[in-house]
Amino acid sequence: MKKVIDILFSNQDLKYKDFHSSLVPNVDKDRFIGVRTPTLRSIAKDMIKDGSYKEFIKELPHYYYEENTLHSCILSLYKDLDELLVELDIFLPYIDNWATCDLLKSKAFEKDQNRILDKVKEWIHTKEVYSVRFGIVTLLSFYLDDYFSDEINDIVLNINSSEYYINMAIAWYFSYALIKQYDRTIDIFKEKRLNKWIHNKSIQKAIESYRVDNDKKNYLRSLKIK
Repeated sequence: MKKVIDILFSNQDLKYKDFHSSLVPNVDKDRFIGVRTPTLRSIAKDMIKDGSYKEFIKELPHYYYEENTLHSCILSLYKDLDELLVELDIFLPYIDNWATCDLLKSKAFEKDQNRILDKVKEWIHTKEVYSVRFGIVTLLSFYLDDYFSDEINDIVLNINSSEYYINMAIAWYFSYALIKQYDRTIDIFKEKRLNKWIHNKSIQKAIESYRVDNDKKNYLRSLKIK
């Protein structure tokens, strides 16, 4: 652990620490070292190569934000789906911010979409905010193209939470659903099936996308709840 922390501090950028910590306000600034994401990814690759990651990921909970984010980078490199799912169930409850959560993406998920969908259903029914968010972001990342079905929208639609970072993820998901699966998503907005904040935030984010044409943008504006 000391070796890893020494490596992280050797890559410290104090200006970046000030900037990035302001984007993750629910984590105390003292827990930030100030290491850029590409550097964390590079460190993760080196630890996978030399095997040092095995001890590091056992040392939970981590203290520094960058330790948690490095942990996410390491798991994102896993190729064995069985091993990845075991480690995710261990690590997800320790995630305490949106950035560490959203960085965790593994191509191993593409090996068994049905199995991952079952895991998503488990994650979104936990009491951990970032396990729920991780489930939503997984659907956004892997299920809005070839593996999309109306069930995917329904899973997210049925999440009921007062947590800001969950509701923001829901809005992010539906903005992408409007971009990628407009015809199968627009009725949710016509029928106003989301709460006002998520409804309007989803439309706002979709309108900001260059992938939505002007006619659709104008129509989405007309659907905003005042």
